[in-house]
Amino acid sequence: MKKLAICLFLFAAFITTSCNKDNIFIADVPVDIRIPANDFRFSILTSAGGAVTIPGGVAGIILYKKNNGQIVAYDRCSSFNPESKCAVNLNDPTITATDPCSGSIFLMEDGSSIKAPATRPLKQYLVNVTSSQITVIN
Repeated sequence: MKKLAICLFLFAAFITTSCNKDNIFIADVPVDIRIPANDFRFSILTSAGGAVTIPGGVAGIILYKKNNGQIVAYDRCSSFNPESKCAVNLNDPTITATDPCSGSIFLMEDGSSIKAPATRPLKQYLVNVTSSQITVIN
């Protein structure tokens, strides 16, 4: 009987601690986006700090050119309370993005949360860049 009580206590503790809104992950949705080189969005990403939002993912996608020249793609869905699908907005300058629902702020260089309540980074997608197109996939 004592083992049952301990097991029930541990189960209840697990359930209680896992109900935090920040423990919910952003949904997986199919992403396969191809942006041709002659698209104006391609030109925005020619210098470090360039950023553009495009449709796709859960709440839209941010393409960002990092300081090292790499282009990264993040889902705009905030990692805090992601079931609400609140889309983060690029700030000016575009080194950060803000969740208008919670006030969380994310660094575009790596997608990390730099202002609570969010503690998880933005969801990142794979990016392939060639001279003719940018491809974003998962």
